[in-house]
Amino acid sequence: MNIKYSLCVKCRGGRNLCGLTYCPLLVEYNIKLISKTLLKFNREIFGSSPPSVFVGRIGYPYVSIGPATPPVVGDTSVYDLPELWLNYTLNDILSYRLALIRGKCRVRVVDVENDVVLKLQELALTLKPVDIEVYLTRIPRPRLVLDEHMPPMGPSSPMEKFKIVGNVRGDRRLEKVYYDYDLKARNAIILLYESGIPVSAIQRILSVGGLGRRGYRRLVPTRWSITTVDSIISDYLVSKVKEFQVISEYHVYVDYIMDNLFIVILAPRPWSFEWMEAWFPGSTWNPQGLKVEIEGDYEGYTGRTTYPEIGGCYYASRLAVAEALLRMKRQATAILWREIYSGFNIPVGVWFVRECLRRILRKKPTKFNSITSVLSHIAKFTRVNINTWIDRSYLVKTLLKQETISKYVK
Repeated sequence: MNIKYSLCVKCRGGRNLCGLTYCPLLVEYNIKLISKTLLKFNREIFGSSPPSVFVGRIGYPYVSIGPATPPVVGDTSVYDLPELWLNYTLNDILSYRLALIRGKCRVRVVDVENDVVLKLQELALTLKPVDIEVYLTRIPRPRLVLDEHMPPMGPSSPMEKFKIVGNVRGDRRLEKVYYDYDLKARNAIILLYESGIPVSAIQRILSVGGLGRRGYRRLVPTRWSITTVDSIISDYLVSKVKEFQVISEYHVYVDYIMDNLFIVILAPRPWSFEWMEAWFPGSTWNPQGLKVEIEGDYEGYTGRTTYPEIGGCYYASRLAVAEALLRMKRQATAILWREIYSGFNIPVGVWFVRECLRRILRKKPTKFNSITSVLSHIAKFTRVNINTWIDRSYLVKTLLKQETISKYVK
């Protein structure tokens, strides 16, 4: 079947835009990884969960849930802590994720007091590894589940039961919002973020129905919880950023990480935001395409009223840039571009974008007085012709137009 790869860039394995009931790209990635895997698993798994939990979305409102643990005991925190993963190679990350074995059972999303759910909530209340025993109904096959939004996930199997056998040291900040049944989930997410809880841990406690008012708590599929938390936190940060003065000159950040080029332009204008991606032939969502596929979306000062077509990376990148502006105590128009090259050919989740940009935006920027100077500088790094980027970028075209009018008025 001939697939139009511009659809793949929009779909990313989640919307079946090609008409198939499965994603052939994800199948191919799985086969390649499985063939290299020699891990063997038993039906009874004992290990230290990082902690790690999973809530599926297939069959909603009846979903698969369960814990995940590697068959090892000790400090396994890094297995499920994306905030640390840029310190490791992609092979290391995939090895960690493949070692996480998931037990699963089906429950209704409203059954937040189900025995299994309560134990998952107990795991989600700590930031320390917890020893657990998982009893599976059958030996799982070595398999890595890939998704554009979530980190890679290891093999799974239906479970008979699971037990927490180690001491759980609950984090007081997590426990405080968990036991507050009058606190809305949105407010709880912001409180946790401001108290220093990692974004990944906030996503985890939300997914297992641990946040919200009494009677309103629900299990939230992991994929949805990731985007929800990024969106809520970035909305909150942007509202604070709008209180600051606008920066006085252009700030430009350029960095290359794991076959990805990231470019950030902070322009001296009130808040607006744009995120764009250029997928090269041979990259994850353009494996057999003949040309670069570019997709993106933007928002003005008042934000968006619809979900961006570009997906969860939009909110992950928005969170990172809002954090940076808050540190600067300044407001700006933020234009973010990403070029993905052929060496980056496996989906790893939106954490990658968030953490890459967090790292980049802590570096010293190059500063300019005009958008034309900015574009001349950026053209030295991009493989996509700079005129193509300009043509596809609504906000850059707006800045160029404003600059031209300003010169004419003078």
